[in-house]
Amino acid sequence: MSKETTPPSPQNRDYALQQPIISTTGLRQGLTSYGDAHFSLFLRKVFIKALGYSEDAPRPIIGIINTGSGFNPCHGNVPQLIEAAKRGVHLQGGIAIDFPTISLHEGFSAPTSMFLRNLMSMDTEEMIKAQPVDACVVIGGCDKTVPAQIMGGISANKPVLPLLTGPMMPGSRRGKRIGACTDCRNNWASYRAGTIDVEEIAAINEELAPTIGTCGVMGTASTMACITAALGLIPLVGASAPAVSAARLRIAEQTGSNAVAATLKKPNRTPQKILSAESFYNAATVLQAIGGSTNAMVHLMAIINRHPGLKGKITLRTLDEIGRRTPLLVDLKPSGDNYMTDFHNAGGMAVLLHRLNAGNLLHLNAMTITGETLGDVLRQTKCPDFEYASSIIRPLSNPLAPNSSLIVVGGNMAPNGAVIKASASKDKRLLKHTGLALVFASPKDLAARLDDPALDVTPETVLILQGIGPIGAEDSNPGMPEAGMIPIPRKLAEKGVTDMLRISDGRMSGTAGGTIVLHVSPESAVKDSVFGVVRTGDVVVFDAEERVLRVDVDDSELGRRVEERKRGAARESRKGKGRGYRGLYEREVNQAHEGADFGFLTADGA
Repeated sequence: MSKETTPPSPQNRDYALQQPIISTTGLRQGLTSYGDAHFSLFLRKVFIKALGYSEDAPRPIIGIINTGSGFNPCHGNVPQLIEAAKRGVHLQGGIAIDFPTISLHEGFSAPTSMFLRNLMSMDTEEMIKAQPVDACVVIGGCDKTVPAQIMGGISANKPVLPLLTGPMMPGSRRGKRIGACTDCRNNWASYRAGTIDVEEIAAINEELAPTIGTCGVMGTASTMACITAALGLIPLVGASAPAVSAARLRIAEQTGSNAVAATLKKPNRTPQKILSAESFYNAATVLQAIGGSTNAMVHLMAIINRHPGLKGKITLRTLDEIGRRTPLLVDLKPSGDNYMTDFHNAGGMAVLLHRLNAGNLLHLNAMTITGETLGDVLRQTKCPDFEYASSIIRPLSNPLAPNSSLIVVGGNMAPNGAVIKASASKDKRLLKHTGLALVFASPKDLAARLDDPALDVTPETVLILQGIGPIGAEDSNPGMPEAGMIPIPRKLAEKGVTDMLRISDGRMSGTAGGTIVLHVSPESAVKDSVFGVVRTGDVVVFDAEERVLRVDVDDSELGRRVEERKRGAARESRKGKGRGYRGLYEREVNQAHEGADFGFLTADGA
């Protein structure tokens, strides 16, 4: 009998059982606990072989998170992306294994996708930690999936490489390009106003989303893609290549290759190591320069507060200060006129970052997932400078706006801050406005009264919607819905009014426009919230330039109202009594200025 087939002696077996078997890499890492580590490895080897793998392949294990779903057209290309990412992993000698997590789609998630963002972040974090992976490619795209995955990735702190699904192509109607979802909202407003009929709105509906992929404007999905590139977590072209393009598949292959490389250098390139304050300063600069979604403000704060070295060091005020010195350069809807395909064809993030760098607006020492600095990346990246590029991504000498696309305001209505995308205001006069409040206590109240012909409202009225913050109202679901774009009352829309000053503690789609103040903090559900005691007929003063949002009511009267409310049936005192995830959400969610995350998930935990 050969040496290889000689059964081990009892002495050899004892020796083998004494050897350390725990590994921090490969398929031996993170063994399931059965009280016997040797049996744990033995059992895992059984199931490794069931998958068709040999037990001792000494290669990096790259997990690929699959968020494909029949309810998620934004992620319709996930199967192709998985195959391309696996190819990149295998070409570099790694082993790629895909596994699922939650998938969220804005239009198919009730009550809101934001309600489920923190759940997805928990799923992402725990599955990355639970599976024996050395690095993880996380596939996301639709609005809340990308921030959820970055939040979970920072907390799991293994090398995490986002792979975005990419924007859809625009459609066409009557020779004019249209696309989700800015044109969804504009055309629906026209239908409400009676300027287009039911046949036309039905025909438009056919063309608003002609391909798979995320919304093709600078909504939240595209904003988060650009921010992810600014953070150095994806290739620059990965922010804009269309979902249906071969370029998107090549990006997936490159991401797989990058994932293997991220595991070979010691220490590994984990998000807590590569992301710094400078990384987030760059992300905030890009957010302002692209006229990005207001949603990104709350997502950025949630992401920042997951980082142990940064929690509490970057605030909404930091993002506002960066905006004061950053011009709006990207001419895309809803702040401009064009689509993500135009941004991509104009050079995308490479051109934008070169423009910003020309004004010394970037921190070039920020690290990227490849191990290079942002400055290294820009030095290796060509910046085409042609007329078409300059019409979509403006030079510093010809911005769409000189600064402050997104503004943080404060005052007695929002002592912890509120956010407005000033660049998307349709009537710039409203950026400095004083008017009488018309208050709706909840979405239910809004639906019941908004289109009443007898509603006492003028174009100068300030529309206020309470009860749509993270916790919400008594008669509505929690989850900070995108209801902040309060429709223009029908009686005014029919007269041609297209914009009014609107204020809420909720969110607005990044694809939407108007003079709309959002994320009022603390929200109306909090017992001592001044926003929660604003009444119809109160005078509201708003000045974007001066960063002021206040109700012109005497402090003693406001204090009396707050105390009266506290003595009543305050929502906050009863929140979180329910079962399951909703009860957990209501007990633990923090306010918008902190990211609407769960307190126990932030860097300092409970």
